[in-house]
Parts: sequence; C-alpha cells; structure tokens
Amino acid sequence: MGLSVYKPGQGYWTRVLTAVGVGTIMLAGIGWFARRMMPRFDWIGTENLLYYQAGFAAIVLLITGAVLWYVLNKPKYADFMIATENEMKKVNWPSKKAIVGLTWVVIAGTLLIAGLLFLFDLGFAWFFRMIDILHT
Repeated sequence: MGLSVYKPGQGYWTRVLTAVGVGTIMLAGIGWFARRMMPRFDWIGTENLLYYQAGFAAIVLLITGAVLWYVLNKPKYADFMIATENEMKKVNWPSKKAIVGLTWVVIAGTLLIAGLLFLFDLGFAWFFRMIDILHT
C-alpha cells in the first residue's frame, strides 16, 4: 500500500474533516500538557522548557499524523468515510432562510425558558424566606 491513498477522490471531505477534528483535539491536548504538566517535571528545568515543549508537540503531531494516515487509508475505515460522504449528499438541507428562521425560534424559546426559570427562582426564594428556611 505504501503512501498511496485508498480510493483517491472518494470520501475526500470526510477524511480531511476527520483529520482536522482529531488534529484539533490533539493540539488542545498538547497545549494543555505542555503548559500545565511539563513545568512540573523537575528534570526539565526552566531554561530548557520551551525546547522540550516544542519537541513534545512535534513528536505527538508526527505520531498522530502517521496514525491518521494509516487508519484513514485502511479499506474498512475509508469505505465507511466514502459511504458517509455519499449519504450526506442525499440529505435535503434546509435553505438559508429556513435556517435563520429556525435559529430565531430557538433563541426565542431559550429566552422564554430562561425567563420562566428566573420567575420560578424568585418565587421559590420568596416562599423559602416566608417560611424562614432561606435567610438573606
């Protein structure tokens, strides 16, 4: 198989976006580990910390990239990505106008529920103050 792409041109976007998603998660993990955990290692020292952080990031990204390349070009997973992309092309997506309208419905519903919960909270607070359970 080598470095050739299994069924090139098919399932391109699902493979690319899967790699972008995994890469984003890995970058967040690398950033957390390098910033929060590596300074706790006494053997690194503060003068060499940046070099160790950069080396750690490079090694993890290279390993992640190699594993992604291997997995996303295995026939089993690549065929799944191709089938997923083909199914997504069959979906009847709503128009921009419908998306905007539905978004406003969700925002209004969220604000309505937040307002109702606020009123219930005020009512319960008043009630618990009246029966002397809640003290201000």
